[in-house]
Amino acid sequence: MRRSLFMSAAAVAALALAGCASEADTAASSAPASPSASLDCSPETLQTLTPGTLTIGTDSPAYPPYFEDDDPSNGEGFESAVAYAVADQLGFTDDQVTWVTVPFNKSYAPGAKDFDFDINQISITPKRAKVVDFSNGYYTVNQAVVALEDSPIADATTLAELQDAKLGAQVGTTSLDFINEDIQPTQQPLVYNDTNDAKSALEAGQIDGIVVDLPTAYYVTAVEFDNAKIVGQFPAQDGGEQFGLLMAKGSPLVGCVNQALATLDESGELQAIQDEWLVGEDAPYFTE
Repeated sequence: MRRSLFMSAAAVAALALAGCASEADTAASSAPASPSASLDCSPETLQTLTPGTLTIGTDSPAYPPYFEDDDPSNGEGFESAVAYAVADQLGFTDDQVTWVTVPFNKSYAPGAKDFDFDINQISITPKRAKVVDFSNGYYTVNQAVVALEDSPIADATTLAELQDAKLGAQVGTTSLDFINEDIQPTQQPLVYNDTNDAKSALEAGQIDGIVVDLPTAYYVTAVEFDNAKIVGQFPAQDGGEQFGLLMAKGSPLVGCVNQALATLDESGELQAIQDEWLVGEDAPYFTE
């Protein structure tokens, strides 16, 4: 039976959390628009790395709520489910899908790729879109602050109340960009290799709070900590920050992947996957 986001801590392994979205310059849509006419997207005609196989990349470890049990191939978790739904729309069976490990920061580096698309909470940004291609967005995400319940910022409701805080985030993420560009704290933020390290620093009291994407914040506070809270989330700006499927620059798959996502969106399946894996209580919004 699939497990939802809010299960008891005893029912899940204590998994650390992946980084957030991406680096600077988030954009609601720097990806190509959905094709207006149906494309021939059968496995026989698609130019995949390996004929008849769809190769999908993501980082390791692969964390909840995006993946379950550090196993992208089990179809559980939001992004694993999205990946297999896209594969199904393209005509690939589960046993025709292969997963490869791709470090987060390597996924959007220029050059050839060893995957057909990568799914790893990678935000669509103009800067990245110069060297890689993105699908249309499959999820719009807000950034949020997580703190221990006895943190000096636990009851903060405005950006101004965060400016004297010692905050942390994963390197290369929009979470870190948000700290520097929007919160603009008086103290230099602490930068970590991954969100697991940032979470450990929070637990040790080395920082007042961490900035992560909202689904990660839900998981941290519901499963991993019994003394942490979502202090607040930030309103979406410029149409919102969107996760996209990342492909090599000039990939011949972009049109077909967008067509698959459009079908999933129109049928309600994409929303159903989101509802299954990313449901959480509404977090308050910070004000100016």
